[in-house]
Amino acid sequence: MKKYHPKPTRSFSELVSRAVRKIPRGETRTYQEVARLAGSPRAYRAVGNILGKNYDPAIPCHRVIRSNGGLGNYNRGGTMQKRKILRAEGATIVRFYLRP
Repeated sequence: MKKYHPKPTRSFSELVSRAVRKIPRGETRTYQEVARLAGSPRAYRAVGNILGKNYDPAIPCHRVIRSNGGLGNYNRGGTMQKRKILRAEGATIVRFYLRP
């Protein structure tokens, strides 16, 4: 008799982390693109929540931006720090918004 070995399931957070790790240096993806890559195209707000709680330096969450070109927030130093890191990596920043 064969033993049943279910496939290991991955949480949505793990799928988001995996998708963000694959973003090359100097490139960006939107929250919506990351959600689509993680298998849930309409869960872009969940992607933002997951990345907002991320403090793992191996996950380059600074490479994820808003669909309108705005940088969004960054939990490790704010928007200015995110902009600085993206510029250092050679990413082109089309729009830059600072919230009051």
